[in-house]
Amino acid sequence: MDPIIEEGYTRLLETLEALEAEKEEAASKIRENAAALLARMAADAAPVVKKVGLEMLRRARREASGQLYDQDFYEKRMIVLGKGEPLPYRPDDTAKPVHVQICVLDEDGVFHELMYTNTEIRTDSYLSLLTPEEAFEIYGYEILFMLYRALYEYAEKEEELLEALARTLEYIGY
Repeated sequence: MDPIIEEGYTRLLETLEALEAEKEEAASKIRENAAALLARMAADAAPVVKKVGLEMLRRARREASGQLYDQDFYEKRMIVLGKGEPLPYRPDDTAKPVHVQICVLDEDGVFHELMYTNTEIRTDSYLSLLTPEEAFEIYGYEILFMLYRALYEYAEKEEELLEALARTLEYIGY
């Protein structure tokens, strides 16, 4: 084989090894700082959560048909960022199993873990505070992506609304 080709091939393999090492170093730095990134994203997203967040159910009673009544909601609006594998029981009451366990971000930019227990006559929940580090440790990169996605979709809707308002103003002659 031609020595120039062999030398080029060897150089290409060395370059690939160097790039792989750089990639691993960058990924390691991202993993180390993911919780800090998540905390900054949460703080920046708080005003948006106040506008687009959901009123999450705290507790309710169930009719025989399964319909909820006498509903009570949490005061702060929240967005859902991730769903986890339910714990066998709730930390506040070991007699209550966890049927749904989700990570939420409230309108103050604070992470929580929300656990629901469903029985034949009642739906009840437990809300516990999570640090950004705990949230990332439990739910992983999914919550980073979901938070980004929520803000991205909100920005798209705001742009569409602004365009519609501009068209309306054009139409009425302003």
